[in-house]
Amino acid sequence: MQTIAHWVDGKPFAGTSEATAPVTNPATGQVSGQVALADTADVRVAIEAAAAAFPAWRATSLTRRVQVLFRFRELLNERKQDLAAIITAEHGKVLSDALGEVSRGLEVVEFACGIPHLLKGGFTENASTKVDIFSIQQPLGPVAIISPFNFPAMVPMWFFPVAIAAGNTVVLKPSEKDPSASLWLARLWTEAGLPDGVFNVVQGDKVAVDELLDHPAIKAVSFVGSTPIARYVYERGTAAGKRVQALGGAKNHMVVLPDADLDLAADAAVNAGFGSAGERCMAISVLVAVGEVADDLIGRITERAKTIRTGDGTRDSDMGPLVTGAHRDKVAAYITAGESEGATVALDGRDVRPDGDADGFWLGPTLLDNVTPGMSVYTDEIFGPVLSVVRVATYEEALTLINANPYGNGTAIFTNDGGAARRFHNEVEVGMVGINVPIPVPMAYYSFGGWKASLFGDSHAHGTDGVHFYTRTKAITSRWLDPSHGGLNLGFPQNN
Repeated sequence: MQTIAHWVDGKPFAGTSEATAPVTNPATGQVSGQVALADTADVRVAIEAAAAAFPAWRATSLTRRVQVLFRFRELLNERKQDLAAIITAEHGKVLSDALGEVSRGLEVVEFACGIPHLLKGGFTENASTKVDIFSIQQPLGPVAIISPFNFPAMVPMWFFPVAIAAGNTVVLKPSEKDPSASLWLARLWTEAGLPDGVFNVVQGDKVAVDELLDHPAIKAVSFVGSTPIARYVYERGTAAGKRVQALGGAKNHMVVLPDADLDLAADAAVNAGFGSAGERCMAISVLVAVGEVADDLIGRITERAKTIRTGDGTRDSDMGPLVTGAHRDKVAAYITAGESEGATVALDGRDVRPDGDADGFWLGPTLLDNVTPGMSVYTDEIFGPVLSVVRVATYEEALTLINANPYGNGTAIFTNDGGAARRFHNEVEVGMVGINVPIPVPMAYYSFGGWKASLFGDSHAHGTDGVHFYTRTKAITSRWLDPSHGGLNLGFPQNN
């Protein structure tokens, strides 16, 4: 059985730790490999490689950096089908969804190719008499990226293209559930001409995470995962003096007003609720039906959801399995809990008949009606194909419900009323808003991130926020020798 190792200083690295964890194909339930779990010493080897590579990469011209990025972009575009197949084999999402993930990550690589423009500083001539002031953006040093299982390619690509383009070096710690995509990307960087040590991968668990958070050579940490872990990463990382952007959990609401196109809304609810088996931080998990639309809307959603083909992601399926058997059982338990708390099971995914191996981690699309804010299916981030319907009487009640929720990652409203849509995007306390768009993931030149318990730190991912996060500003005040500036003056400098 293959062992999935680390990548350090431009080559595979076995490490000294003997600890491993199984990697499973969710569609078959079969163990496909063992991933190495780094100990503290292994992580330090990767950090030391990144630290050693930093001075030369920092000094590399922007022209050369961009040439490497463009080459990486071309290679990734040519071989994205290969990467999608790796994702499907370890995550379980269908191939078309995996390919979409890679394509969205590719957009960030393309954004990072414009780094010369994004790093332009400012210059003011003669700010004071014969004194010039200018500012520059400089890289931080070695940075760490800790990414989740649900997007093993896209989420790391939210961060490392910008970090590398800005002149930093990277240590990536992917999820141990689907680690192979990270090594594939590392090899691609090497082929693109990235110097050894600029991009490193350490496989591991909490031991590896803690060392990345504590080690003084790591200057910044980017994290995506659940809110409790995001809070932990933020608090421990900042206590160690690092910059931290920690993107946490979500409970994304989709509001449907009475004037909405219900066919459009039903399609959107199904696509955003059940795509990737609901294992997305931007999945719609709560449908807020305003007024009298609920019964009609639920009927249309149920009709559509029943046609979803759940099965092996390598076959002609619409939705794949959940990532592990334990997670499948946890999500199924939420359905049982919701039913016992008074929700109506309008569509039960526990009865699914998948097109796949009997030992796969299957759960079909599930629709719960009459959900109330006190139920666990509403309060908790389920991270599975479970869509809850909350009925409210008015727009104001819908808005209050969303703003009272501790999460603020993404939301959407479906309406044909431009005034209502504008009011919603102005008043809702959520970081990413869709108007007749159910999954409002911004393009790479805008930032990705939520509010409230969905983000710890003040910087979102990619866009200009990403450039700001991975650089620090230096302001230089310059005056060349001039006899007219001579003499002693102990007063505070004044401009004139």
